[in-house]
Amino acid sequence: MFIREYEEKDCKEITELFYNTVHTVNAKDYTAEELDAWTGRSVDYNKWNRSLKEHFTLVAVENGVITGFGDIDSTGYLDRLYVHRDYQGRGTATALCDMLEKHINGDITVHSSLTAKPFFEHRGYCVIKEQQVLKNGVLLTNFVMLKKYGG
Repeated sequence: MFIREYEEKDCKEITELFYNTVHTVNAKDYTAEELDAWTGRSVDYNKWNRSLKEHFTLVAVENGVITGFGDIDSTGYLDRLYVHRDYQGRGTATALCDMLEKHINGDITVHSSLTAKPFFEHRGYCVIKEQQVLKNGVLLTNFVMLKKYGG
């Protein structure tokens, strides 16, 4: 596995990875209706690309396949961290998160899914609050989590 910065040509593969990961890995914690609301019905590639380019975005690649990606903005908000369903448990999320966290000199926040919450807790993030977020007309549970600088 190697990790590199995002390139515009990655956008389609990343959005497919996102959709497939949410609908398989997160299916143990969310209903089908919630998963559909989370991923949306259609993909706005321009919006995804713009967001990924505005943030510090990393892509993990193995044998020519994007196995994971993550991005963080300049304020320390870790926006997305997803690993391909077939590459779970291989250290991809850890490697991406290590590099994303090193990019920021300050506290880091994340809005974690139920599925990812134990991963972030293991990394030293603390739950600030549980919240319900309205996404495409459906309420989803997630957690605002914080990792203090140097923690």
